[in-house]
Amino acid sequence: MTGYQQVITNQIYHNQIIVFSEPTIGAVGIDRNGYECVNPTCKGVIVRDVAEVSTNRRRRLSLDEYLKRQNIPGISGIDTRALIKKLRKTGTIKGSIIDPVKDVEHAFDQLRAIVLTNQQVNQVSTPKPYPNPDNGKNVVVVDLGLKYGILRQLSQRHCNVTVLPYSATADNIFSLDPDGVIISTGPGSPDDIPTEVIEMIKTVQKSIPLFAIGLGHEAFAIANGCHINQLFSEHHGSNHPILSVITDEIMYASQGQGFTVNPQSVDRNRLIVTHYDMIDHSIQGLRHRDYPAFSCQFFPDSSPGPKEATELFDEFIEMMNREVN
Repeated sequence: MTGYQQVITNQIYHNQIIVFSEPTIGAVGIDRNGYECVNPTCKGVIVRDVAEVSTNRRRRLSLDEYLKRQNIPGISGIDTRALIKKLRKTGTIKGSIIDPVKDVEHAFDQLRAIVLTNQQVNQVSTPKPYPNPDNGKNVVVVDLGLKYGILRQLSQRHCNVTVLPYSATADNIFSLDPDGVIISTGPGSPDDIPTEVIEMIKTVQKSIPLFAIGLGHEAFAIANGCHINQLFSEHHGSNHPILSVITDEIMYASQGQGFTVNPQSVDRNRLIVTHYDMIDHSIQGLRHRDYPAFSCQFFPDSSPGPKEATELFDEFIEMMNREVN
């Protein structure tokens, strides 16, 4: 019912059509504080019904107005739950939103001919570094498809942030003398992550506190010898129960996950599994035994969704403080 703005503007959905299972979408409109990127790059939005009326005081636009401004196709009147059941049987498939008046066979021919890119990170990462200044810890964020929720959490902790493109080398990072490094979320398959990103993580994790999220988590796992499997039934939504192994507590957090770390590939002498998904027991967090580095598969920035996972940012700040001391 809420959080659809953050989902639509999340760059992990680059080049994807988003299907919402909630029957009615749009009731809270679009507000200024819910953007996860300036220019969303999803390819379409499918809903059952669109709410035309909103009493939300923070509403600036309706969902329909926003999609039109961003030139994102949208369609309603679809049995979205039937569509989702189909996707759960088939896995991810190609799709297109078309005008049924036109030549449908031609549209199918075009869809079959489309070759999907594997350069998603390159397409969504910032081309140049930029700052998000403050007076606290000096943090470098490597942008694989950055959610602005990460920057908001760092701003709340007064971090002085520099965002670097995915192609940043370890030397680029060291030259900024950071107290810590975050590897951001991003779209696409971990198999397509450039090898220079993996090599950068291998070098940086030895010297500087490192926190990797989403696709960054998968890159961190690969850098430490793990293998990644594709999930047949992906995890999407803001209410996934996650077990913290260290505290034996359950938190709820947002997920947007199509891949998972193969548990048999985790070197237990090198890595500790810190979090599990309570539904399918997939690995949701890792920590290095020897270096000040850890990661999570879920979104800890509460954009959208529950706020208890934001404690991982506090843990990151504490890790930077320990390393300085």
